[in-house]
This record gives sequence, structure tokens and C-alpha cells, in this order.
Amino acid sequence: MASFRGFRGNDAFGSEAWKALCRVREAAPLIQCITNFVSMDIMANTVLAAGASPAMVHAIEEIAEFTALANAVCINVGTLSPEWIFAMKAAASRANDLKKPWVLDPVGVGATTFRTEKCLELIALRPVVIRGNASEIIAAIGASVEPTRGVDSTLPSKDALEAAKELARASQSIVAVTGAVDLVTDGKRVLGVSNGVALMQRITATGCAVTALIAAFVAVHPGRPLEAAAFALALFGLAGEIGMEKASGPASLRVHLLDALHSLDEVTVISRIKIAQI
Repeated sequence: MASFRGFRGNDAFGSEAWKALCRVREAAPLIQCITNFVSMDIMANTVLAAGASPAMVHAIEEIAEFTALANAVCINVGTLSPEWIFAMKAAASRANDLKKPWVLDPVGVGATTFRTEKCLELIALRPVVIRGNASEIIAAIGASVEPTRGVDSTLPSKDALEAAKELARASQSIVAVTGAVDLVTDGKRVLGVSNGVALMQRITATGCAVTALIAAFVAVHPGRPLEAAAFALALFGLAGEIGMEKASGPASLRVHLLDALHSLDEVTVISRIKIAQI
């Protein structure tokens, strides 16, 4: 079993991550993002920096037509209202009907009864990937012993591993728990990702942004959502590491992270990706 901290991945994962990024850049998948107002900018720019194409489309009047055009859908419940929930459910159902992947970010699930109920209703629609922090994943499976702090996790990712496995089995989704070490599971297999820097947590909506990046990778790897999610998390974290080499704080890290994601090359990816089987 790999350690939960400081492990290095192997060249096979690095090579596959590079090939995955190349496929995103070549295919430029269209990612429909129904997300909160805070995250729209960094989410769109992250998707663009990776080589995909974002579209922040959430009006119910456009869902049926636009979701049919998208290659994948990213749903983030950060800005929650009955109107948004209606559009989210419609987009998820439309994606399912068309056999297109969709990814869920259950932001703050467990914080309020309304938010928790609506997140569970979305999970019942079977997203291909569910990404959240440890507190959110535990709350989503109903195992929370304390309320969440909004979008902030009160627990390390490893404390949510069993909850993530249970949620993956119950929802038939891939579950990604993000933290100092990201954990991705299908209920049986677990991949750990240790790329990233702590200062990324001081940039609002980085979690939201990487969820959209996961959607882009799943769009071009429909048969391998477990690996696709791990690749997206690792590459985003690696971009943060490279950006940190030039950054002096969270604002400059945001800029340099996006530049680094855009400029990732084969040698860097293969040599610095840290993905391991747990």
C-alpha cells in the first residue's frame, strides 16, 4: 500500500496522463458548466488552459438544445436556488438520455437540509464522477458526525476514504475526494494523487475549477472515468506546483497556475506526475 503522503507515481501513469492531456487538446471537448457565480471565471479559464472549451449555460430554456451539443456536463451546486436546481436536474437527465458524461460537485452538502436534499437528488441521477472534499463526501453518504463549514473541509481526505468507497458503490459513480492527497475510487480500486501545493486552497473555487477539468478528461476517456479523474487532478496539481515556483501569493499563483496548465509538456508531465495505486 502506498503512503498517504509524499509518494511518487510511476512512469506509466505519467505517460498515460500526458496522452490524456493530448487527447483533450486535440479534441477540444465542449464542456457545459452549470456553476456558481464565484467559480465561473476560474472554471472557464481552467478548461480553456487545458485545451477544452467551456460554456456557462444554465438557463432552463437552453438545456435541452445545448446539452445535446456538449461533450460533457459539469454541475456545481454552489449557487443554489429552485430555478438552478431545476436546470441542473434537466441537464443531468438530458445528458443521461444522450449517454453523455456529467460530473457533480456537491458544494457544501451537509451544510443545510435544503442543500443536502438537492445534492442527494442529483446523486440519484448517477453522475459519472462526484468530486468533493472529505466533509462533503462523508455528508453525501449520510455518515457526517458534524456539520460542514460551508465549502471548507474539516477533515483530511483519508478520513473519507471508506465513505467515498461506499458512495461510489451506492451511486455507481467514481468518487474523488480532494485534499492534501486526492483519492479517487470506484468502490474497489483507489488511486492516490499527491500533486499540488497548500496555497491552492487559498484561491477561491480551485475545487470547482478542477471538477470542470475532470469533466473535460472524462469527455475524451468515456471508458476510463477513474483514471480520467485522477489525471485531471494530478495535472491541475502539477500546474499549481509549477506556478508556485514563480508566485508570491494566492493572486499570482492563480495566474501562474493557469499559465503552467496551458504550457505543460511531455517531459514535465511524465517526470512529475504523482499518481499511485492505494
